[in-house]
This record gives sequence, structure tokens and C-alpha cells, in this order.
Amino acid sequence: MQRWITAAAAMLGTAVFVYFGFGLAPVAALAWLVPLPALLAAPRLPAWLALAGTFAGFVLGTTRDWGFYSRSHDEPLSLGLTISAGFALTLGLAVLLFRALVKRNRAMLAAAAAPAVWVGVLYLVAVLNPAGIVGTFAATQGDVPVVLQVASVTGFWGVDYLVVFVAAVLAAVAAPGVARLRTAVLGVVVVAVCLGFGIVRLAQDDPAPQRVAMIADDATGWAPTDPAVLKSYVDRIAALPPDVRTVVLPEGAFGTDTAGLPGITTPLQAVARRRHVDIVAGIARTDGTTKYNEAYTFPADGGAPSVYLKWHDRVTKAGHDLVFPPVDGARAGVVICGDVAFRTPFDGYGRGGARILYLPASTENDNGTQMSRSALLRGVENGLAIVWTGRTGELMASDGRGRVAAVVHTGGPFTTLITDVAPGPGGTPYSRLGDWFAWLCVAGALVSCLFTKTRRARPHTVEA
Repeated sequence: MQRWITAAAAMLGTAVFVYFGFGLAPVAALAWLVPLPALLAAPRLPAWLALAGTFAGFVLGTTRDWGFYSRSHDEPLSLGLTISAGFALTLGLAVLLFRALVKRNRAMLAAAAAPAVWVGVLYLVAVLNPAGIVGTFAATQGDVPVVLQVASVTGFWGVDYLVVFVAAVLAAVAAPGVARLRTAVLGVVVVAVCLGFGIVRLAQDDPAPQRVAMIADDATGWAPTDPAVLKSYVDRIAALPPDVRTVVLPEGAFGTDTAGLPGITTPLQAVARRRHVDIVAGIARTDGTTKYNEAYTFPADGGAPSVYLKWHDRVTKAGHDLVFPPVDGARAGVVICGDVAFRTPFDGYGRGGARILYLPASTENDNGTQMSRSALLRGVENGLAIVWTGRTGELMASDGRGRVAAVVHTGGPFTTLITDVAPGPGGTPYSRLGDWFAWLCVAGALVSCLFTKTRRARPHTVEA
């Protein structure tokens, strides 16, 4: 009976913390507690019950997001449930390895191995999945910049590792019959180093800020062809304060075929020259049966626009190039919304000397925050300030260290956000080294599994 009570309590605790600390609208502090109930219970339960309780609790906790999945056109309910089950199974595997190591009196290894499983499995999913990955523990910390700085070395995988690691250390220290002191010291040292690095990096100076504007019309839908929408955007750009240097419009702000493209580019080119402002606008263009998701950058001198084709475009399968538009001030780059689910091309911009990225986006109201914070994380990884303009969801600007300069949720026919944003420091160790930490987690998880094959050590006197 006791094991069933323990399993039920762990399942309920997991469900509660996932409900409030994970998914589309998480409380950052509660995210750190998500793995804890299952890890605490695991050494006291049979393996199958520990896995089943973790899986069920996690899936139950995601019911908060099921309403979004049921009405989403990008992430339908079937896909949403698959995502929920995938995260639940990944945490379950981490719990199983933690349990096996703790029961062999390897508490310190268990604390290090559990987050390695979480990161390693999700990394392999991200590599194999054509849609990439968003919405991990790292995204829950999008408004806690001191935690995010480790991503400049490890990628956002380091943030995920840290969140699970803290819970694993606490659970290992609380496990029966293990050496507690060494595990606790390991936890304190790792957290202190990561937070200390974050404090030092946040104290560094940034270049002079630039004034940017984000304008989004979330009332007309994707890629409108109505000339009145274009005129409304042009009028709002013309009325911006004179100190605005760059304007970013949403992904799919306008729709056209190739023949009608000049009808959009000519007015935007003209207002860019007249207002002496750089304009980045998303245009959904069709050419016969092929669809192109593009971002056009109109320079302030009225010159020809540069064109960025969405890097991870699933329709055209065309070649892609980084685009460094000739903007005023710091070297800039352009990406489009769904690109945030992938390391590339952000790392290329970091290595290429960009300091600020302009992101036309088109999310849905419910997942706008999660996606904008995912973009923010990519900025921290590569030392890039982010200017994110979501047609629905959020308008947000962040500096290269992940501090949000300004954010507003879209609503009504037009939403405008004007703010100063400092260009980032540029390329980071992660930009150059890539996913070394994620691969280390894959290797660490596999090696740790070998220690579960050894016989359990005999009982011994444990440290208090």
C-alpha cells in the first residue's frame, strides 16, 4: 500500500508542477520543481511504477495546453499530445537511470546522469525532427537572464541540464542509504559556477542602443493581399518618431504572386527612403505552384531590398543564404519565426559578425511568449540582440544577453512597440563550438548506463 501512496503523490506532484511550471505559460520558479516529485519517489518504487507515475503525471500536467492544441492550425491536438508524451517519456527515462544509480549507492553519478538523459534524448530528437525543437525547460527561464548566460557556452541545452540537475541533486541527497555530502557539494559548486558566470556576463558593457519599432496587424490574417493593409503599414511607418532607425513588420505581413511583388516593394522602398529608416517585412510570395516565405529588408537610402528566404522552409526546399542587410549601425541579420527551432542559421550570424537579428514572425496568441523567448535564447547562444515582431502573440526586443528591453502582446488592428535595444556582443563560444555540450550529455548518459550493470554495493555508513 505504501508504494501506491508514494506513486500517487509523485504523480500528483509532477502534474501540478508541470501544469504551472512548463508549457506555454510557465512560472519560471516552478519549472525547477517539475522533475523533483518523480525523482524523490523513484528509489522507493519498482522501476515500472516509477516510469508509469512520471509519464502519467507529466501528461496530466500538460492538459493546461490542450485547449490551444485543439484550436491550433500549426500544432493540432494529435501533434500536441505527441509532444506531451515525448517530454513525459524523456523525463521517465531520466528517472529510471537516476533510480538505478541511486539504488547502487551512486548518488553523485545519479545527480549528474539524470539531466544528461533529459538533454541527450531531446537533442537527438531535435537533430532527427524536421521541425526542430522548442518548449524545453530552457524556454521557461526566458525572463531569468542570470540563468540563461550559460547558453553562450553550452547552448540552451546547458540551461535544461541545470534545471533538471538541481532537482536531481535534491532528490539524491534525500535518497535512503547514499553518501549525501559529496552530492550536495557537487550541486552547490555547479550552481555557483553557473550563476557566477551569469552575474559576470550581465555586468559587461553593451554598445550604444538603437531605437527600433515593431508594427503588427493581427486582424487581417496571414499574407493579406488587400492594398489597404499595405497603405496602413506605410502610413504608420511614415508617422514614426524621427529617431527610429529600424522598423520590423511580421512574417507574412503581405501576400502576392511574383508579378504583383513590385506593388508591395515599391511603396515600402519609397517610405524607407522618405523616412530614412530601414524596414524589414515578411512577404509570402507564390511563383506558380511554389510558395516562398521571405523577409525583405528595405535600406534607408532607398536602394534595392535584400531578400532572406526562410532557412527551414518546408515548401520550397530551395538553397538558403545568410542575409546581412545594409542597415544603419551594428551589423545585422534576418531570420524568420520558425527558424528559432534550430541552431542554424543563428550560429552562422554569430560567427559572421552580426550583433542584432530582426525576426518577422507569425505565431498564435497562446504560444507567442514561448516562441519569442525561444528566439531570445538563440540570441544569448550567439551574442545577438533580438527584435521579434509576431503578427499575433508578442512584439519583443531583447539584448544579446537575454534581457528583455520591451514587450507587448498584440491586439486590435495594429500594435506598435518602440524601444531602444543594445546590439549584442557578437559571436560566443557556442557559435564556434556548436552542440558540444549536448553530445557530451549523450555520451555521459550512455556511459552512466554501464554503471547500472554493476552489483549493488553493500550497505555502509553514510554521511549526514
